[in-house]
Amino acid sequence: MKSFKKNTVRAIALFIIVAVGGVSQAEIKTYKTTVREDFKENKLRSANNYYAYPDKDLPALTASPEGYEPFFINHYGRHGSRWLHSSKMYDEPLAELEKAHKLGKLTKRGKELLEVYRLMRLESKGREGELSDVGAEQHKGIGQRMARNFPEVFRGNARVDAKSTVVGRCILSMQNEVDQIKARHPGIYLTLDASEHDMYYMNNWRDVGINAMRDTVAPIHREFEKKHVKPDKFLRRIFDSKYIRDSIKDKNHLMLWIFDGIGNMQSHHVFDKIDMWNLFTADECYEIWRYNNVRWYLTDGDAPDNGNRIVYFNNNLLRDFIEKADQAIISRQNGAALRFGHESVLMPLACLMGIDGTDYQTRDMETLENHWRGYNIFPMACNIQLVFYRPVGDAQGEILVKALLNEREVTLPIETTMFPYYSWSELREYYLQKLSRQPVVEADYKK
Repeated sequence: MKSFKKNTVRAIALFIIVAVGGVSQAEIKTYKTTVREDFKENKLRSANNYYAYPDKDLPALTASPEGYEPFFINHYGRHGSRWLHSSKMYDEPLAELEKAHKLGKLTKRGKELLEVYRLMRLESKGREGELSDVGAEQHKGIGQRMARNFPEVFRGNARVDAKSTVVGRCILSMQNEVDQIKARHPGIYLTLDASEHDMYYMNNWRDVGINAMRDTVAPIHREFEKKHVKPDKFLRRIFDSKYIRDSIKDKNHLMLWIFDGIGNMQSHHVFDKIDMWNLFTADECYEIWRYNNVRWYLTDGDAPDNGNRIVYFNNNLLRDFIEKADQAIISRQNGAALRFGHESVLMPLACLMGIDGTDYQTRDMETLENHWRGYNIFPMACNIQLVFYRPVGDAQGEILVKALLNEREVTLPIETTMFPYYSWSELREYYLQKLSRQPVVEADYKK
């Protein structure tokens, strides 16, 4: 343990010096629209990691480079939309509403919310954390589009190796997606697995340093919460003012959990005709989203305040991406390596890979949203696809790769003259060099 602490402190200090000194980044992403404009276009984005997969109006993909064809896909995807993962997230708001109702302390809108929560609890009982009907549909659609967009990858006896974490919603997401690929390309050789054997790279949450690093940023997040999360006006729409003052102990907690509950209603068709967003003003949606966005960035992003270390807990996963690509290139076997897990893996993986400017580094939480927005990175069913291209037939030429984040072509952290395509040999070398600098003590749990 002493060795762990010593190495961790030294690595964190080194990375803070480098980060604050201004590590050059390929490009700092700055959004052309404001968050408020994005929410005006689609208020569901404010639900942050509960935002349902944005699969409507997907942009057309760039045609293959002349003389090239796709042959391999490296993939990591989050499970689809789900029920809230803890029974407390339903029970605690419901209990507060029921208690106030018995005392006659609910407003008219509070009574409406109570009825919705009663329905939520009825439908969710025994399903906490499970994949929803909407989540299954999301992965069916992703599988259909992958099979349609890249038929060369799956032609003939293509090998498709699909792995999931050992969580039910991830296993079902995998099954829904690969079923669609198999339906369109029945000749593929398909393997599916979900085993503790692979958790050292699929979801390496066991490393003892992860929670310790997240704890270091908690004070920063709490200060941001004090400044931006203001529950009083919201709660007065639901409860009697005196009841709020005398009987609700943690106002912030209650408002945030109600916000999550309402935000996650988009995950279920049973709530399609119920819209409770009008309980929150545009300002409240914006500020709560900012609070959540900052939390995710500090605890899972490439943030100087966490020592730029968190993203490296996916070192084994990025190495697996490289190894699987090398195997496909050497064997000339077409196919795909599909992995299914969680946003707490995919988001830091995107940052580690420098996809679409997600490796942005700052200590200024007030301006973070101009460059880093969670709803563009890790909605439900979010996915990273690296699509590999080689010369057609026996022609010679370098291997090219392009990145898709949620099925949209995005930038990678090296130079290219033919976006969205990049040299795989250059990208591979960039990643290996980055991994060689990792400030991570070996995980307690490894293969």
